Amino acid sequence: MSRVFDMTISSVYPLYDAKVERKGRTKDELDAVIRWLTGFDDAALARHIEGTTTFRAFFDEATLNPHANQVTGVICGIRVEEIEDPLMHRIRVLDKLVDELAKGRPLAKVLRGGEGVSSPAG
Repeated sequence: MSRVFDMTISSVYPLYDAKVERKGRTKDELDAVIRWLTGFDDAALARHIEGTTTFRAFFDEATLNPHANQVTGVICGIRVEEIEDPLMHRIRVLDKLVDELAKGRPLAKVLRGGEGVSSPAG
């Protein structure tokens, strides 16, 4: 697991971005998902994406959204809610959110109806 913990956000972020854009979603939506989970503002997120921050340091600095525990389901063949290691759990929650976004789930649902999600007028 430590190999994953020491991977840099800058090495994984382009893979997340490519995955969601391949499915017709945007970088802005991806960033919204990451900001929702971590509590980072645009500047902090950009600093991590452009720097050498590891997953370990990324989540050490993050203020995890209190609704993150609502993220459940299977990612990489493992139920997210059953992952015992706190850091691996956070990483897999992020993976699950990115996966849901890429699969076309509405952003408001990906963010568990969280704040910062604008709803369409109508």
